Amino acid sequence: MKQITEKEAVLRLSALCSQAEHCTYEMREKMRRWQLAEEAQDRVMEYLTNHKFVDDERFARYFAIDKVRYNKWGRRKVEQALWAKHVDDDIRSRVLDDISDEEYLKVLRPLLRSKLRSVKADSDYELNLKLTRYALGRGFTMDLIRQCLDGAGEVEMEDEDFLAD
Repeated sequence: MKQITEKEAVLRLSALCSQAEHCTYEMREKMRRWQLAEEAQDRVMEYLTNHKFVDDERFARYFAIDKVRYNKWGRRKVEQALWAKHVDDDIRSRVLDDISDEEYLKVLRPLLRSKLRSVKADSDYELNLKLTRYALGRGFTMDLIRQCLDGAGEVEMEDEDFLAD
């Protein structure tokens, strides 16, 4: 990739940030790929943050909500993704603590209900094990999984009643 000027970097990145939320790490990675000098990167980042194009906390909030509601991720998976984007620990914790268990349960219950239809198991123990493994893979915490699975029998009965109609 050809090297670009500091002014071009500001224009490109501010346009990019106007379209969607981005974090500091993403912006720095782009500038690194453009082979922009370290001092120039610092000046560009200062401009972007001072003009509110980049705000890591705002990014983390939108990112977390999107991943929970639309990608159906649990807290652990969102936390790992934010860590991979180099979002500060305190911002990560604050943002994730603001999402209630009820929000995660609203996502997890239908996920497990849907998965229940396709899981083949010889016993309740095996069924719970498979559903637990599935939910853990989606990043949900064990306490939320337990809450849902303790009511899994009810879910199964609801599905059977629904099929009888």
